[in-house]
Amino acid sequence: MHLITWTRDEQSPAGASSLEQLAAACGQGERKAQRALFEALSPKMMAVCLRYMGNREEAEDVLQEGFITLFTKLDSYQGAGSFEGWARRIFVNTALMHLRRTDALGLSDDIEEARSLFTQEATPVQKMGYRDLMRMISALPADARTVFNMYVVEGYSHKEIAEELGCTEATSRSKLQRARIRLQEMIRGSK
Repeated sequence: MHLITWTRDEQSPAGASSLEQLAAACGQGERKAQRALFEALSPKMMAVCLRYMGNREEAEDVLQEGFITLFTKLDSYQGAGSFEGWARRIFVNTALMHLRRTDALGLSDDIEEARSLFTQEATPVQKMGYRDLMRMISALPADARTVFNMYVVEGYSHKEIAEELGCTEATSRSKLQRARIRLQEMIRGSK
């Protein structure tokens, strides 16, 4: 793996204030712009990585991989939509690829099992504080955590999740329901 490093004297390039401007400067090979873009995006993208990976060490690996991908694919950004949204998609995809490589998703659920897990019970997750909720989400198994993040946080549909993860929509629904049930159990246990 390549580590992204800069020397202390490399500062933000003059006149590059927006992410789009920084991306354009990075595309021209400016190391100072790469550093500035990394510093601007890394806190938000680390939060994305942590949500998917569940632990800091793996999240840092995914963050590094994501930035390597971002810097090598800058020329594919067409300016449609926000640069940050485009970058977020890279980090989500990098996290998903990492989870696939480690087979953490275990996407072989049976459709009947998915049906048996379906319940109409409302989730109390919305009542939780942010830090408590993030701690509980991080404690979910990788497959349930991934689908929960994609559906609830990122706004993917079950069809999109199924396409991204190479599973069925029923499996996606099953994993989401498992995540919700497990979160409810954790919430009840923390009272």
